[in-house]
Amino acid sequence: MHLYGPIGAGICAGIALGAVLYRVAPHRDLPQGLYQQVPLRLGRFLFWLGIPLSIVGFMRRADLSGNLYLAPVVAWSAILLGLLCSRLWIRADQEPWARPTQGSFSLAAMLGNTGYIGYPVVLLLPQLGVSVFGWALFYDALGTLLGSYGLGAILASEMGGQRLNLAQSWQRQWSTRLRAVVRNPIILAFGLGLGLKAIALPAWLDLALYRFAWAIVVLSLMLMGLRIQQLSSWQHLHRATIAVAIKMLVLPLAVGLGLTILGVDGPPRLVMILQAGMPCAFSNLVLAEAYDLDRDLSVTCVGLSSASLLFTLPLWLWAFSGE
Repeated sequence: MHLYGPIGAGICAGIALGAVLYRVAPHRDLPQGLYQQVPLRLGRFLFWLGIPLSIVGFMRRADLSGNLYLAPVVAWSAILLGLLCSRLWIRADQEPWARPTQGSFSLAAMLGNTGYIGYPVVLLLPQLGVSVFGWALFYDALGTLLGSYGLGAILASEMGGQRLNLAQSWQRQWSTRLRAVVRNPIILAFGLGLGLKAIALPAWLDLALYRFAWAIVVLSLMLMGLRIQQLSSWQHLHRATIAVAIKMLVLPLAVGLGLTILGVDGPPRLVMILQAGMPCAFSNLVLAEAYDLDRDLSVTCVGLSSASLLFTLPLWLWAFSGE
């Protein structure tokens, strides 16, 4: 209840706001209408300013000692395992798969929402909290984020129906993607937070940053609710169920067993298991739109996995909360 109460309240508030906007806002079906613009502008605010500043605020209270380098290693291991499992399933299936559908399926199995929903889950759990936020941050910033706009973009470009301009050299494509990752505000905030951690800020500024960071957690949950309220496609439910099962059952179980064998336990292990089991990333929708993948399958995976989180969280807490 300590976890589901705030998460449920934030998501339900976003769903309710979306329902109200759908009923009362003019031009609800047009891109310029409030129904479409509110989540779009809130997402941009969170991406460019809100989440980066919240990272700085939480990092000042997070314990960044220990083997934090293990988090991105685990993240990349989970991403590659998700890609492998998705490719094996596609090969084993007797039915033909269109290449855009293959791309959306693999992205859903690989990449999770370790930012907008992963951060609040780690921060709100009483057995975790701000002190182990560094593990979640390293997992997301150096793992999922780079995986989404690095390996994820490469996969999407290969599988997408919209082929890239052949005149553009591979080196130029790669350098463009690399610049996009380096300029990402979350990566910049990551570096800024590391630099400011050792600097003594005025008490009022430090407290304001911390309170602002918690407000951003609430807004992130509301954005999740707004996006869920706008989901309208539930096609390809069978394939979406398989992708979500890989992402939210196979990957966290593999991470949990692997870390246990390596002797990693306690809160760091639980953080990485939960991050590995987060719902399918909203970045999958961005990649699906940009590279002309199977958008219906991507939308279905996001909606199904978001609902499944309520059932998978207790499973991992029960299985791996102990020492």
